[in-house]
Amino acid sequence: MSTEDTGNARNIVAALLDRAGTTYATEAGITLRDTPAPLYRVLVLGTLLSTRVQASLAVAAAHALVEDGMGTPEKMRDAPWQHRVDALDRAHYTRVDEQMATALGDGAQQLLDTYDGDLRRLRTAAGDDAARIRDLLTAFPRVGPTGASIITRELQAVWPELRPALDGKALQGAERLGLPTDPDKLAGLVDGDDLARFAAALTRVGLDRSLAEEIAP
Repeated sequence: MSTEDTGNARNIVAALLDRAGTTYATEAGITLRDTPAPLYRVLVLGTLLSTRVQASLAVAAAHALVEDGMGTPEKMRDAPWQHRVDALDRAHYTRVDEQMATALGDGAQQLLDTYDGDLRRLRTAAGDDAARIRDLLTAFPRVGPTGASIITRELQAVWPELRPALDGKALQGAERLGLPTDPDKLAGLVDGDDLARFAAALTRVGLDRSLAEEIAP
């Protein structure tokens, strides 16, 4: 990439972050820190986003679950199944609400049984290895490879070994903006601490072509 091209790319990135640089965790009301409760809420968010529903509905559902007192694995496990369904329905996350309510309860129990309710123990079990972290995340109900990619995309804000978590829709977004589609080259356009915001913004462009036209007409 020439100096001129690099300068143009950085201008696009600046506009992108200004227009769409909010992580999905932040949008869901999660103040992400490397502590058990917010890490668990990102696991829930990623589980919700891994199903074929609008991202905005999954974000609203994650927020509703916390509002209804299900922001920790213990509280999610102990909540009546219908309580989970009602929270999802209130957020209009209705197409797979019953299956998801079951999966969230089962996932909470699995997190408690396997990692004592603390995703940091999963990180330790993975030896701080990004590929192994993604692999272990796929063991949770309804997460799978797509959900694991979504979760690591968000968690790279606090787990640097996951950087750069740029794939799928994020790379599609980069292509739409005329940015590099190699993850390492793409990551070089921002500071490491901005990668989670950058990945979320690129994902939004990957999901919405009109946003690309706003940013790089």
